[in-house]
Amino acid sequence: MDNFHNLCINRRSIRRYTDQPISPDDVKTILEAGLMAPTSKSSRAWQFIVVEEPEMLARLCDVKPLGANSLKTTPLAIVVGVDTTRTEPWIEDGSVAASFMQLQAADLGLGSCWVQVHGRSTADGTPSEEYLRELLGIPETISIVCILTIGHKNEERKPMDTDKLLWENVHVGKW
Repeated sequence: MDNFHNLCINRRSIRRYTDQPISPDDVKTILEAGLMAPTSKSSRAWQFIVVEEPEMLARLCDVKPLGANSLKTTPLAIVVGVDTTRTEPWIEDGSVAASFMQLQAADLGLGSCWVQVHGRSTADGTPSEEYLRELLGIPETISIVCILTIGHKNEERKPMDTDKLLWENVHVGKW
């Protein structure tokens, strides 16, 4: 991307991916973006689990009944968790790191999508975080914010229409 504003306009959630693998250098660059994300009091309490194995990606689809199907076709998923014993604003810290990784992926020409985990449940009612803890061996002190799917785009989305921005939601000085 030639500048950040254009990156924001053109970054859209992508749910369909080709089967082309992501280069190890690109995976590292994406993870570096997450590791450079700001955190409260510089806690850096996030934890990222990189999943590339097709069988495990298929099992991740069961994390919730709707909105997780892109895990079946993505070549890369990153589970974003945060150690809640090390930071109080863990949701914010994990969200910023996930956003940085999505923006980095877009800058590399890759697509991504946020799969919400926190506060969700599997089809049988098991909390999604509990399902992932058991599946991936995640310690109890780690709360999971989301799973990012990342891959080479197999769909095109229109850029954001800046004429439709909700400027009425911006208040200056006071409400």
